[in-house]
Amino acid sequence: EVQLVESGGGLVQPGGSLRVSCTASGFSFGSYSMTWIRQAPGKGLEWVAGINSGGSKADYTDDVKGRFTISRDNSQNALVLEMNNLRPNDTAVYYCNIVFPSSTYWGKGIQVTVSS
Repeated sequence: EVQLVESGGGLVQPGGSLRVSCTASGFSFGSYSMTWIRQAPGKGLEWVAGINSGGSKADYTDDVKGRFTISRDNSQNALVLEMNNLRPNDTAVYYCNIVFPSSTYWGKGIQVTVSS
């Protein structure tokens, strides 16, 4: 059974930093690209960042470029999103996501709140 479990997150002041992690199980983690997706209050889903299976290539939505870093540790089946210089509009539920050829899996999400 595929499982994605997010952790970390919480409340931080504008300009602060947070780290969210995702632990994966039930599939060959090191064989697949992974993504982070977020949903802000009252808004739709937004793709945030993606990383290839080996961790050598990452991409980001323009809004987070230079502030967020996605990484992975295939030995630990772990996906990480380091978030720096956080802004109030980064407030959202952050989801770990994987797309297989015939199915998509999501974690339950983790809340990140940026507020003074």
